Amino acid sequence: MRYIIIGAGAIGGTIGGRLFDSGREVVLVARGAHYEALRAGGLRLTLPAGSLKLPVPVVDGPEALELRADDVLVVAVKTQDSVAALDAWAGRPVAGGGTAGERLPVVCAQNGVAGERLALRRFRRVYGMCVWLPASYLEPGSIEAPCTPLTGILHIGRFPSGSDALAERIAADLEESGFDAPTPVDVMRWKYGKLLKNLGNALEATCGPLDGDDARDVLRRAVAEGEAVLDAAGVDRAGEAEQTVARGDRVQLRPLNGVTRGGGSSWQSLTRGTGSIEADYLNGEIVLLGRTHGIDTPVNAVLQQTANACAREGRRPGEFTIPELTALIDSYARM
Repeated sequence: MRYIIIGAGAIGGTIGGRLFDSGREVVLVARGAHYEALRAGGLRLTLPAGSLKLPVPVVDGPEALELRADDVLVVAVKTQDSVAALDAWAGRPVAGGGTAGERLPVVCAQNGVAGERLALRRFRRVYGMCVWLPASYLEPGSIEAPCTPLTGILHIGRFPSGSDALAERIAADLEESGFDAPTPVDVMRWKYGKLLKNLGNALEATCGPLDGDDARDVLRRAVAEGEAVLDAAGVDRAGEAEQTVARGDRVQLRPLNGVTRGGGSSWQSLTRGTGSIEADYLNGEIVLLGRTHGIDTPVNAVLQQTANACAREGRRPGEFTIPELTALIDSYARM
């Protein structure tokens, strides 16, 4: 198989780099300065064991690549960029006849739970992937993945449910590349469990590290709202204890070159000044379910709105204070 990694940022770059380093055929898809750096000098992937310089092939879009029947498309862009990416690839011809949407599998290696439904509108075979992979992409051509002894844990399964031989084969490749890759028949159950953990992404991005009692209280309230709306919607999810057992001590953060990882995916979006952030598909998922089931979600609504405003306005991480955010939440709750 050949893996085409659509979105070679922190997650896609790490997965693609590790697969390539283990001997798998990989093509990265990137754009702008990141594409230019990858094309000129390859991928620099820094791990606790050291830095790798990997000459992974890279293209800047679907027009630059002839698709094959044995290709696996791995969508690793953030969910707000999914529609554009999926539309760009679904109609591309595949050698031997048909289009990518008709013939090729697509794996959604993304936070949140919306990507798979977006993909299934365009692709016949869709796989969900629950990503436990702390990694950073802050400069073109360079990815840092600071976990050991495993680089990450990637649950993979068919969407909406089930598993099959292809999921098992992808999992085997991942496991030979430094990951654990369970193949549950209910992968979305793991993704909903992870969604609750990602509700703090916007808080970290807007207010900085979650290391004070006030910040942890806001996060606790956001998660409580999430639990309430998932219960109302009848959504099963992997619980905290189950996730802890699955991770064990196999994904441990280590400083790289003496520097501790700065922050998660939303924090990185503000740091790089991308102009967008994934809050609509994390906190916004809870807001959507709350509105659907008549449950107020003021904490998640304000986190969603504040994170989006910070991205639009080009603000840096941590420019809001917890008291400022709490005041906005209180005001929203009184509306």
